[in-house]
Amino acid sequence: MLKKYIITFLISMVPLIELRVAVPYALAAGLPVLPSYIIAIVGNMLPVPVIFFFARKVLEWGKDKKVIGKFFTFCLEKGHKGGEKLKEKAGKGLYFALFLFVGIPLPGTGAWTGTLAASILDMDFKKSIAAVMSGVVLAGIIMGTGTKIVLWISQMFMA
Repeated sequence: MLKKYIITFLISMVPLIELRVAVPYALAAGLPVLPSYIIAIVGNMLPVPVIFFFARKVLEWGKDKKVIGKFFTFCLEKGHKGGEKLKEKAGKGLYFALFLFVGIPLPGTGAWTGTLAASILDMDFKKSIAAVMSGVVLAGIIMGTGTKIVLWISQMFMA
């Protein structure tokens, strides 16, 4: 059982899949909801401060390097484009928009991308972290509820 919790934790730290895969994995593996959910949230949030303070600097450093330049430039452009789109649509509700961006589990959204966008836009650290954390909690609830429904329906048809 410990192995499944560790896998849940590690999955939740992976960019792009994050908690959106970690929670369904944990529930499908038969782990209890609340501990799995907490472990996935902690794993998903652990890289956030590092991303906020260092990712932009590392990406800017590496964008003109031969091997990694294209990927780093892509990451910067995606973060900038996402951030500008967020800023444009949100106006004064920028942090609420960040919360929704992270909280609605769609491809390319999540704690990593949201935090990178907040960093690129020079948003306030504490407010950004609160918005991202709230978004991660919402995404976990959505994914957990969806997974429970799918598991329940599949059990009905298997019986």
